[in-house]
Amino acid sequence: MKSHIILSVLLLTFCTIYSQKIDPEIKSSSEKIETKVIEWRRDFHQNPELSNREFETAKKIAKHLKELGLEVTENVAKTGVVAILKGNKEGKTVALRADIDALPVTERTDIPFKSVVKTTFLDTEVGVSHACGHDTHISILMGVAEILTKHKDKINGTVKFIFQPAEEGPPPGEEGGAKLMIKEGVLKNPDVDAIFGLHINSGTEVGKIRYKPGGTMAAVERFVINVKGKQTHGSAPWSGVDPILISAKIIDGLQTIISREAPLVNEAAVITVGKITSGVRFNIIPESAEMIGTVRTLDPEMKSLVIKRMREMVPAIAEAYGGTATIEFQNNTSITYNDPDLVQKMLPTIQGIAGKDNVILSKATTGGEDFSYFQEVVPGFYFFLGGKSPEAMTTTSHHTPEFYIDESGLLLGVKVMSQLAIDYLNAQ
Repeated sequence: MKSHIILSVLLLTFCTIYSQKIDPEIKSSSEKIETKVIEWRRDFHQNPELSNREFETAKKIAKHLKELGLEVTENVAKTGVVAILKGNKEGKTVALRADIDALPVTERTDIPFKSVVKTTFLDTEVGVSHACGHDTHISILMGVAEILTKHKDKINGTVKFIFQPAEEGPPPGEEGGAKLMIKEGVLKNPDVDAIFGLHINSGTEVGKIRYKPGGTMAAVERFVINVKGKQTHGSAPWSGVDPILISAKIIDGLQTIISREAPLVNEAAVITVGKITSGVRFNIIPESAEMIGTVRTLDPEMKSLVIKRMREMVPAIAEAYGGTATIEFQNNTSITYNDPDLVQKMLPTIQGIAGKDNVILSKATTGGEDFSYFQEVVPGFYFFLGGKSPEAMTTTSHHTPEFYIDESGLLLGVKVMSQLAIDYLNAQ
């Protein structure tokens, strides 16, 4: 009996050590392809395209995947590209996802490959740039596709490469993003068993990876509140009903949901009113007001509570001051929920490649990510890849004109995503 226990411990130790080491051939192939990955990134960076308009981006991706001999499908969810790699042995299917769209942000960096692209967005001329790092995600996954194709003898199963458009949200009146990809069957034929994704992070040093099991990014709800009052002269407010005053009371009241009702010891939650529109003149109390804002939650029960209380509170406050109000919600993303079992199984792979001290358990963020929709269908693991230069004194925030990424961080992304696919499939 004792010998059996010792043997089991030794076997477990061997499996753990093995799973924590990158395959030497994958390591070598990743390092050889690093220059190419950076070149791709610079090309995508210099030629960004907005959500659902990633036409040239998609062509470049598809061309590369076809040259690798993969089974490629184009025009998925308008401009998405999907490729399938079958290993030498039968097994499960793992999906690897990269988002491909840019933002209506005018770049203000001094890099030689900066974007000078301009376009029209919501009837306004804007600059376009990869101010969130999706150009690095595309390039990393193109590199992973090349490496895994070269080493498909190591794959027990199938890898599905998903290049997703419109992560930042489709234009008004259009469908797009992960939701539309799922609707069109991207997780079927073959059926995906698990999905992995990463996001470059300008606040995390190169060489480091951040992760969190469970809720890691927030569900994002957009809300619109319309308040109705009674118009009157500004000198005689008693003869009307002031929708601006009601709006102020609603804003104040909504914050009590967070400060007095939401169990914040469990997870964070945020209610923000980002826009108020009302009135035309200084001496007229207007008839109506509109407020637009966002709700961010990391727990399904808290999300239900917050939205329920907002629906109750908004009309009640308006009625208390003699007016009426309605509230409507639009779901932008669900909770980016990392399956705890999947995280536990695959964490040794990431730690073995990056080094255990460089893989950091982090708190959740209230940003949103439509990778969450994939995770509602299949188990998923989404993590953050360091893109900040160790010498940088300050962080350049995502979605800003000064956003900057140190390209030396891309190599770790290629290694990790390649090995995750192999280890997941070979462990089944």
